[in-house]
Amino acid sequence: MAMAQLPQDLIEEILSWLPVKSLMRFRCVSRTWNSLIFQAHFVKLNLQRSSRNTHVLLRCQINTVFEDMRDLPGIAPCSICSLLENPSSTVDNGCHQLDNRYLFIGSYNGLVWLINLVARGEFSEYRVWFCNLATRIMSEDSPHLCLRSCNYKLWWYQVKCGFGYDDRSDTYKVVLVLSNIKSQNWELRVHRLGDTHWRKVLTCPAFPILGEKCGQPVSGTVNWFAIRKLGFDYEWETVTVDQSVIFSYDLNKETFKYLLMPNGLSQVPRGPELGVLKGCLCLSHVHQRTHFVVWLMREFGVENSWTQLLNVTLELLQAPLPCVILKPLCISENGDVLLLANYISSKFILYNKKDNRIVYTQDFNNQVPMSSHDYIQSLVLPYGN
Repeated sequence: MAMAQLPQDLIEEILSWLPVKSLMRFRCVSRTWNSLIFQAHFVKLNLQRSSRNTHVLLRCQINTVFEDMRDLPGIAPCSICSLLENPSSTVDNGCHQLDNRYLFIGSYNGLVWLINLVARGEFSEYRVWFCNLATRIMSEDSPHLCLRSCNYKLWWYQVKCGFGYDDRSDTYKVVLVLSNIKSQNWELRVHRLGDTHWRKVLTCPAFPILGEKCGQPVSGTVNWFAIRKLGFDYEWETVTVDQSVIFSYDLNKETFKYLLMPNGLSQVPRGPELGVLKGCLCLSHVHQRTHFVVWLMREFGVENSWTQLLNVTLELLQAPLPCVILKPLCISENGDVLLLANYISSKFILYNKKDNRIVYTQDFNNQVPMSSHDYIQSLVLPYGN
């Protein structure tokens, strides 16, 4: 009776501060609450009030024990606090196995995007699925994108993908960057969550786009490491620092621009990787074959805001050349402690930046973290609010 006497706006205010897990349970309280929790204005309010930079989503490779089975894909939403305390068990306990027909591409505001490529004779067909891990709601949203294979390079390693949020139009968008063989151009196709079609929004002269297939979403853009040089072909030995750029696609303006590398970069980065740490664009690479370096762009789009977050010797990280594959996975709230993954030794490395020491190393178990993505639990529906 006391609850029934509370004004509706006060009930909404109280509920909007609760975590998603609690809200999903409270849907059973009444039809009114069940209806309220997925209303568009409440979803946005809850998202605005949710804690940021407390979780990451790790894309994993699940090692199978059978020789005749290939490794399976998985994703693991993880608390950063738990990862820093015990990474192996945190990843193992939180990992969701995916159907190996699908490729994880990205996550934003709690939505996860999966895609698969189906060959049908002379045509190839892209299919996209969206899901929300916190609410366990999944939807095959987009219409299939069907392309003639002879006109495009359509193998997975030749296609770049991205997923992000356009806050100006309040829409989630999927981006495919396709290489047109005949015109020697990049073509960008965009699908907006809730639409019934794909649009070709941009054509530009071809240039090499390197690194991860999945572009990194930051501040209404999707970003890839690239070389500002015409043509798909290149020789790495001839690439200069000035040609090393970040290809940044603006989801709202539907235009692109190049972002320059940090000023402190004296040579072409070895094994460059883009990521997102605490909402900032992150660049990691090996420097002069002796150090592992991590940069953060503190204010997106402002090139003089690049800040060197980490510069540590490979010897200290127990990652000697020639084979070095290191990635930052997450960072503590105060920025003093980073969790790294060393893929050659199959170990997590907890590094204390303040004291310049390794706190501990821990072996990967069956789940191998392949990449890290900013993650927040939300009520956002995978078919649009």
